[in-house]
Amino acid sequence: MASRVIGASVRAVKGRRLIPSKQALVLTQAAVNKIKVHLQDKPEGTALRVGVKQRGCNGMSYTLDFTKKKERFDEEVSQDGVRVIIDSKAQMTLLGTEMDFVENKLSSEFIFNNPNIKGTCGCGESFNI
Repeated sequence: MASRVIGASVRAVKGRRLIPSKQALVLTQAAVNKIKVHLQDKPEGTALRVGVKQRGCNGMSYTLDFTKKKERFDEEVSQDGVRVIIDSKAQMTLLGTEMDFVENKLSSEFIFNNPNIKGTCGCGESFNI
């Protein structure tokens, strides 16, 4: 059974070239550290699962859950001791994306810097490709 971890926002990347990598998703050090904090009290073998759902005013939004296993067509990204499973339906949407964690006085959330996004809603929670 999966449970929602924390909020996620979208940021369309315009005019900024991301560094190509062999991974489908690149994590910043802040994201790695926050995922480690969330997973430290979970059973061994637990990973963060990233997916997309049809919802929001602009079409799609990200989902974050805990998982213990990788499904058949899912992609697994391992970075600095953290496992992130990308849902098979979200792989093309997330290709080349950088996952960051930002914390300020008003919010703390994972941010997806996604070069594939064509538009976002005003609140930053949904996007379209």
